Amino acid sequence: MAVRGPPCFFCPGGHWLCHNLFMTTVAQTAGILSFEQACDTVLGYCLRIVAPQTEAVPLLTADGRVLAEPVRADRDFPPFPRTTRDGYAVRAADLGSLPATLTVIGQIKAGAGFSRTVESGQAVEIMTGAALPDGADAVVMVEYTAQNGDLVTIKRAVAGGENVVPAAAEARAGQELLPAGQRIRPAHIAMAAAVGKEKLTVYRKPRVAILATGDELVDVSQVPGPQQIRNSNTYSLAAQVAESGGEPLRLPVAPDEERKLTTLIHAAIEQADMLLLSGGVSMGKFDLVEQALTRLGATFFFTGAQIQPGKPVVFGEIPTTRVNGKREKVPGTPGTMPLFGLPGNPVSVMVTFDLFVRPVLQALGGAVPTRLPAVRARMAGDFKTKTGLTRFLPALLTGGVYDPQVAEIPWQGSGDLLASARANCYLVVPPDREAIVAGEMVSILVR
Repeated sequence: MAVRGPPCFFCPGGHWLCHNLFMTTVAQTAGILSFEQACDTVLGYCLRIVAPQTEAVPLLTADGRVLAEPVRADRDFPPFPRTTRDGYAVRAADLGSLPATLTVIGQIKAGAGFSRTVESGQAVEIMTGAALPDGADAVVMVEYTAQNGDLVTIKRAVAGGENVVPAAAEARAGQELLPAGQRIRPAHIAMAAAVGKEKLTVYRKPRVAILATGDELVDVSQVPGPQQIRNSNTYSLAAQVAESGGEPLRLPVAPDEERKLTTLIHAAIEQADMLLLSGGVSMGKFDLVEQALTRLGATFFFTGAQIQPGKPVVFGEIPTTRVNGKREKVPGTPGTMPLFGLPGNPVSVMVTFDLFVRPVLQALGGAVPTRLPAVRARMAGDFKTKTGLTRFLPALLTGGVYDPQVAEIPWQGSGDLLASARANCYLVVPPDREAIVAGEMVSILVR
């Protein structure tokens, strides 16, 4: 039975309606899904995530955070008719016959006032950013003028309003400039500074517990044995979490032993708002993640996606209610937190994070969830593959603005970190395509 919660960002019907719709969808689609079905399931879950707590932070520390309340104009923007060129403020009607000679009655620089009104036959020397004086209705660029003493010869006509931004053309006082849910970037910092915001109210960063599993893993500081590898997954995931606006909490590596794995999952539940596990989600004898999560009461929304790399990805949620009562309720369904079981291969981990984890993390942080941006580029060479899976392959986007090209980076499967490190995008191959020819326009996801 759904529990009514606070309103969510995305659904006017409220949190409870989102929950009912989502659970109905999950009941119909749980299992191994197509890529689009898996995306829809993730975005459906995002719809029922409720707003996290807020805090006020200094403007210069707000970059990358998510606004919790709109930023509004404290006055008209611009507050006066603003000139966009150095030149002369004139009355456009005075330039009907060229060249025209006008009397210069003063000079205005940015930030300065001017008390006189421009009459017919007069002009005012003016600098970029200054307020247009009363009586003038246009600015002639300095390149088309020649001044001699207090006279200026105008060699080119202008229309009324030319080279001037009217007052309030950008925004009216009180108008919303930046919406709640906006992830703050440098341009938004500038906008907030322009309206006098020394502090911004932002959402608290979601805490993400990251847990790698497997007896074969050792820390980066250790020398691996002959059959061991260094644990790179928690490091790449921590970087992706931080880049997406979350606070990563790296947990110790979980061995292939269910009791110790369960203990570490409990630690994640106590500390975090979302759990990411890597490894242990395929069909091997020692792949214990789903088994341990099931015993802890987890619900799975899908247990695989028809993609390469990353097919064994798992998405679900786990109860967070603790006997000691010390665990705060996290965003999402009351008493639960989202979890992802990601494959163990490093490239699969990064791909599945970008495709599925990132939108949930965005929603947990108060932002509107989005997919990676998709663009089109020309294929640099012939490419062959097998049908059946949607493929997201490491690729290199090159070329100019008007002729972008993409080339597949040769790779040795989803454990090939070097290929991933060389890539700057994913080449997207639809499940029904087995060949792409050089010169064909293809879709890519920009990382």
